[in-house]
Amino acid sequence: MATTSTLAVPTGFSYVVAALVSTLPLLAGQVLTVSRFRARAGIKYPNLYADKAEVAASPTAHRFNCMQRAHQNTIENIAMIYMTSTVLGLRHPMLAASALGAWIIATTAYTVGYASGDPARRDNIFTNIFYMPAIGTLFFGSIYSAYELVVAGI
Repeated sequence: MATTSTLAVPTGFSYVVAALVSTLPLLAGQVLTVSRFRARAGIKYPNLYADKAEVAASPTAHRFNCMQRAHQNTIENIAMIYMTSTVLGLRHPMLAASALGAWIIATTAYTVGYASGDPARRDNIFTNIFYMPAIGTLFFGSIYSAYELVVAGI
């Protein structure tokens, strides 16, 4: 006969929820900026990026490609960010919310730098200070939290 365990949402998990929701302005801002740059550059759908000739002919097309890449990078990572934040938050909500907040700061700075049209500006003081500690905390913290949940029989 199987035994059942319950998992209570820990005190402070609301901070994780708030941090998760705070990714929405980042994502919406990226979508709006990509759309604005697409219109300015005249890049038609369904093209994901401006082609080489369009970039050679227009600095705006290059800037569109940079912003599109920043948004695409965020989309490529957001599922992992959500999952690790949630798992870490089940055991250590303040740590999860703080790490996610740091990731949002780093990703916003990355986006602003990349949107400048100079790809080298995507790496800046904010991305250097916040990104790796945030990712490391979320990644390793979620692994440890999963271990804690297994050991607790939950």
